[in-house]
Amino acid sequence: MTYTCRYCNKSYSKESTLAAHLCEPKRRYQQQNEQGVQIGFKAYLRFYELTQGSAKLKTYEDFVGSPYYMAFVKFGRHLVAIRCINTASFIDWLLKNNKKIDHWTKESMYTEWMLEYIRKENVKDALERALREMQLLADTDEKLKGNFNDYFRLASSNRVVKQICDCRVTAWIVFNCDSGIHFLETLNEEQVGMILPYIDPDFWQRRFTDYVADTEWVKDILAKAGL
Repeated sequence: MTYTCRYCNKSYSKESTLAAHLCEPKRRYQQQNEQGVQIGFKAYLRFYELTQGSAKLKTYEDFVGSPYYMAFVKFGRHLVAIRCINTASFIDWLLKNNKKIDHWTKESMYTEWMLEYIRKENVKDALERALREMQLLADTDEKLKGNFNDYFRLASSNRVVKQICDCRVTAWIVFNCDSGIHFLETLNEEQVGMILPYIDPDFWQRRFTDYVADTEWVKDILAKAGL
């Protein structure tokens, strides 16, 4: 009697040997529920939807057998690692701009997309993300002691600069609370240069003027939060 792997059709004389066997197709099936693999699979489906119009015909089995499996999974894991602020939007941007899949994990790709995305994203999304990230930092920062309302006042300026450059905290928040404006005044020339592309004052002042209701809504929430 022989025991055959249902993933690669290789046969073994012992059931225990089959159980210990790990071929590439089997490994890929076992990884199916990993977050990075799921994101890679969604990107694979979106690729076929936008370029071929055939995503509905594709299954995880097709994905496993695809020559692009590793590239999509590498990309998915990359998005998990960098905590991409909007995976669906980033994937669509890459595909609609015909970016080569081998370049999808480049930092320059993510930065280029972020600079476009934060200028048009829904204000509610920007505010919710910022407050969530500020609270996460407050929960681990001894100076903040769990109080995110002291984020701009007590958190490390380098840490805040990094979060602005990562678009965790956007201009919607920085320019619309007293502590955010004061924080900008404390930065050195190098730090200002780092965040300037992300909080372009000329663009954002026009944005705030064009969307007065949104701006006042953000100001009110941040003021009530003690920022």
